[in-house]
Order: sequence, then structure tokens, then C-alpha cells
Amino acid sequence: MLKGKHIVLGITGSIAAYKSCFIIRLLRKAGAEVQVIITPSGKEFITPLTLSTLSQNPVISNFFSQDGTWHSHIDIGIWADAMLIAPATASTIGKMVSGVADNMLLTTYLSMKAPVFIAPAMDLDMYKHPSTQRNLETLRSWGNYIIEPKTGFLASGLEGKGRMEEPENIVKLLDAKII
Repeated sequence: MLKGKHIVLGITGSIAAYKSCFIIRLLRKAGAEVQVIITPSGKEFITPLTLSTLSQNPVISNFFSQDGTWHSHIDIGIWADAMLIAPATASTIGKMVSGVADNMLLTTYLSMKAPVFIAPAMDLDMYKHPSTQRNLETLRSWGNYIIEPKTGFLASGLEGKGRMEEPENIVKLLDAKII
């Protein structure tokens, strides 16, 4: 049951960022409250205005707001019933494994008390690269849920495994796993 649940949705710099709009709509329709955290490169693909309109919450992208208030990654980690990073780029996945906290999304991930779901999205060669596979296996071994990407047509024009799972399936998985 997603009704009344607090979901942190992390969005990274991938063409699949447009799918996050559908994820937000589905989560809100199911009765969840959604707090979006977007990386600086994620804002190149989708605007915070779109995301805040859909989530009905201000989007967090920096450690500090324009008025100087601090966004507490610790408070967000305590508030959340789950964290979903969709899309998750190879860069963000690598930083998660290495403990690099150079943006608000990664800092929040490192402070997260709730289950974390990761939906990779990248080109096929990036996805199958041994470093990416090792990083995903490490995250899985730490208790994170990896939502496997699908095989299909990619933004590069190639076909292969790397397409982020469809929003409906991601939300169904969250609904089944969140207590």
C-alpha cells in the first residue's frame, strides 16, 4: 500500500528523466507523498517546475534554498518510507558505491534509513561494462533493490539492455515491497 507513504524520488541526468513525471503521477494517484531531489545534470533534462507541479512539493536540488535555508538530508532520510532513484545513471551509481556526496541526492542516499530502489538507465555498453555491473552488485549486496533495465531501443539509436523500466512496473514493485 502506497497510500500515506513518503517517497523520495531521485532524478539524475538521463534522457529517461521524462519518465519520472509518470512515476510521480502514479505515486500521487496511489496516495503517496513525493519529495523530488534532482541532480544538477538532471535539471538539464527536466525542469524543477514540472516536477514540483506534479509532486505538489518544492523540488530540492541544492544544499541550500535561495533564502539561505538548509535542506537537511538527514531529516529527509528519516521522513522517507522509501527512496527511488529513477533514472539512475552510471555516474550516480558509481558515486553511491564510493560514498561520494557531491550533490543533495547522493548526500540524502547516504543518510537514508528507508529501503532504496535503483532504476538504472544508460546505453547498453555502459550498462554491461564490468565496473557498472560490479557497482550494481555491490549496491544489491548492501540491501538496495535494483530494478533491472529492459532491452529495447535506446536514445543513442542502438538497441540493447539499458532502458529504464517502465513507470507502471516501477510503481507496482514499490507497492509490493514497501510495508
